[in-house]
Amino acid sequence: MSRQARLMNILRAPIISEKGNMVAESNNTAAFKVLPNARKDEIKQAVEMLFNVKVLSVRTLNVAGKARRSAHGMGRRSDWKKAYVTLEKGQELNFDALSADKENK
Repeated sequence: MSRQARLMNILRAPIISEKGNMVAESNNTAAFKVLPNARKDEIKQAVEMLFNVKVLSVRTLNVAGKARRSAHGMGRRSDWKKAYVTLEKGQELNFDALSADKENK
């Protein structure tokens, strides 16, 4: 897999939550679900490439999957990785432009 193809696959989805929205408004930060083996420098490059913004810092954490009960017994959700990406002053992520680009291709 080429370097650019890997960068395109690193960001899985933006995390839309109450905490994520509070952090985004106060600190100019966005939260993303990323590949479990993604490094901070790769996450930074992926965000800068996809959204054409300057990234100030990247903080990551591993989220442990929870045990869940169902009619078929106990199961477990997958572990995943979360990244908080802080943008430089005056920068803003535009998810609408990204989805419009995908529709045009």
